[in-house]
Amino acid sequence: MFAERFGECAAALAPFVEWVPVDVLRGCEGAPSLDRVDVVQPMLWAVMVSLAEVWRVSGVRPAAVVGHSQGELAAAVVAGVLSVEDGARIVALRSGLIGRELAGQGGMVSVAVGEGAAVELIGPWVGRIDVATVNGPRSTVVAGEAAALDELMVVCERDGVRARRIPVDYGSHTVQVEQLREALLELAAPVVSRAGDVPMYSTVTGRVLEVGAAGAEYWFRNLRQPVRFEETVRGLIADGHTMFVEVSPHPVLTSPVEETGEAMGVEV
Repeated sequence: MFAERFGECAAALAPFVEWVPVDVLRGCEGAPSLDRVDVVQPMLWAVMVSLAEVWRVSGVRPAAVVGHSQGELAAAVVAGVLSVEDGARIVALRSGLIGRELAGQGGMVSVAVGEGAAVELIGPWVGRIDVATVNGPRSTVVAGEAAALDELMVVCERDGVRARRIPVDYGSHTVQVEQLREALLELAAPVVSRAGDVPMYSTVTGRVLEVGAAGAEYWFRNLRQPVRFEETVRGLIADGHTMFVEVSPHPVLTSPVEETGEAMGVEV
């Protein structure tokens, strides 16, 4: 089932990429590197959508879905909010735009503190570093100018704050994304936002996505605004969702979800 769904994703990506997704997946000689943003983001999307299908045919059907940053494109397809073709269009063309226009301008750092402490931590670099994602009570990612992040890493080491540089060279969810606005709106203009058949909780708004809201403007905001993952997970838990399955190649968000449940006094 994975191979069949992955094949559908690869076919949807084909008009927008010059490489073969299955060759990248298999690590074939001559396939482009996953170090490229315009390769890794479409590949992650295809893998996440395909893994979700494996769960579905195994009888595990989601009562709701949530995505993190680019993961919202996979969540939208799983929820039926976007067609596979529209999801492929956005993830391929947007990541290509990031690679051409943003790569080399910045970076991202994960810090093991909550949002409030992170805001205080980056205070000396106002306008140069922003809070990019709030993942959990003790997990925040900040992003911005590379030189400013270098200075931040020195301060974190000095003050005993656990910090890790994320291996990207651009600042998603920061002011850097503003320069892409018009191009992003244009490339996503043909996308049709559908009603969907599974509720999708938006990490852009922190609420259930409204019908028809996932148009071009939404996918610009998805890249520009902070990822409100902790807030959204709190909303899911408050609505009675206490079993989460992280559908991705690596378990990156499981711990923040558990920490959020713990902070709410709910076992998840």
